[in-house]
Amino acid sequence: MTFMTRQVHKIDATGKAVGRLASHIAILLRGKHKTSFVPNLDEGDIVEVSNVELMKITGKKLEQKVYRKHSGFPGGLKEVSMKDLMAQKPFDVLRNAVSKMLPKVRFRDDMMKRLKQAK
Repeated sequence: MTFMTRQVHKIDATGKAVGRLASHIAILLRGKHKTSFVPNLDEGDIVEVSNVELMKITGKKLEQKVYRKHSGFPGGLKEVSMKDLMAQKPFDVLRNAVSKMLPKVRFRDDMMKRLKQAK
């Protein structure tokens, strides 16, 4: 059995578009940049992102995009606009984008735990 070492990738999000940044992070978390990539194994690396609040939001997404979640109970729909979320928790905007770009597999939560906000 071979043990793998995870590299730490430090990314500066200043001036980068959310989607392009999220797709790059998703590739690193999944491990697709490695020659030893196998789809059923979690061989991705650790990603630390800094300056998330300085990401570039293109188009009218800031005013029009809405994040929705439902508790499952009647009247349990919660909506938060991207503008409000960027003001309160800008890292959650990036985390949400990266999460939706990863495959819906058993170890997606483990991949998301390796996405960190640099202090």
